[in-house]
Formats: sequence, structure tokens, C-alpha cells
Amino acid sequence: MSGLAAGEKDLGGKMQRYAFANPIQPGKLETWKGYVAEMKGPRKDEMAASRKRAGLSAEIVWHQVTPQGDLAIVYWEADDIGKVFEVLMSSQQPIDVWFREKVLVGVHGMDPASPPPPMNQLIFG
Repeated sequence: MSGLAAGEKDLGGKMQRYAFANPIQPGKLETWKGYVAEMKGPRKDEMAASRKRAGLSAEIVWHQVTPQGDLAIVYWEADDIGKVFEVLMSSQQPIDVWFREKVLVGVHGMDPASPPPPMNQLIFG
């Protein structure tokens, strides 16, 4: 028995942290805010189960306004960030399909069938 509390890592373990920005397509800000309200409200339990299946231990999202347009700034913590992306992009669970179609494709303009961009590179921290 290690004596660690639930969710803690031993000194040899490493929780991965990852942050990225997703552009919000022009004219889609209010749509995105509506979907976020759904995810925080009536879909909250489904979203929590989705993120748990994907292996996320933390997910935080900010809205950032820039001269080039609006961004969703996303921060994740997980044992395996690559697994999170893989699960969220391939899961056939209804909440994950909804999220991909409405948020990733509809708001962010992503194409789940295209190859993923390279992972961000940590520069400072």
C-alpha cells in the first residue's frame, strides 16, 4: 500500500498538462456560449462521464478575445494526453458525437477525419 490519497501520483509518476487554443469561427461565439451552457447545465453529467472515459482529470476553458478573432483556450491534465485526443475524436458515445459535431466541427471548424496537428511544444514552465 502506497499511502497516497486517491488521484495523487507517486514521485515517479507524472501527470501530463496540456494547453491549446481553438479559434471560434466568425459569427459562432454565441453558438459556442450556448453549447458551453449546455455542457455546464443539462449535459454536465454526460460531459463528466465523457471526460473520465477519456482519462481527463482536469479541463478548464477560457474565452479569449484577440484582434484576429475569438479563441477557446483549453487546459487539460491527464495521465496520457494523446489518449484523451484519441478517445474524444473516435468515441461513438452520444455525448462525444454531439461534442464533435456541434463544438469541434460546427464552432471550431475542425475536420475530425484530417490528421491532427502536431502537439504543442512547452517553451517555458
